[in-house]
Amino acid sequence: MEPTGRRVAERKRTTNETDIVLRLDMDGDGASDIDTGVGFFDHMLTHVARHGLLSLHVRCKGDLHVDDHHTVEDIGIALGQALAEAVGDKTGMVRYGSAVIPMDESLVLCALDFSGRGGLYADLHFADARIGTFATELVEEFFRAVAVNAGMTLHLRQIAGKNAHHIAEAAFKAFGRALDAATRRDERVRGVPSTKGVL
Repeated sequence: MEPTGRRVAERKRTTNETDIVLRLDMDGDGASDIDTGVGFFDHMLTHVARHGLLSLHVRCKGDLHVDDHHTVEDIGIALGQALAEAVGDKTGMVRYGSAVIPMDESLVLCALDFSGRGGLYADLHFADARIGTFATELVEEFFRAVAVNAGMTLHLRQIAGKNAHHIAEAAFKAFGRALDAATRRDERVRGVPSTKGVL
């Protein structure tokens, strides 16, 4: 019999740079309660929850007087670790997911695999160094931290786009959709979705 319990996880991460509490429910409804101190990043995480149909709570007090880097990367670490815990041994799970999301002139593809081999392979091009006060280079830093700590192979490809906000938003939405697809349970999947018998 395949597992039917809710897949939940909580991560608390405290360093000299950040103090984070993160809770997620993979079988949620897209609700979110997020306060990282970085407005644009809050907006992007809300998209992940909504389009990934997971319930997500994030609180972070970070050294924003330095910059946003530690906050964004450390939340990525905590989210990746929580995802790894929530999916467990991946029994009954689809494993692969992908989505192509348009955001006005921008179009971004996300494909992911809960392979156990974490890595980010990104091809995003931001003409602007910042979206408001948010450094666009942090988009890849976040996704790299998630992928490595979740044990997820993650590809992000920009197919079209000029507006930095639109490109970033399409990437986060595509990630949420691909995450939902990959973590769905399918009654036809017996055991772990791998010929090796383990992921």
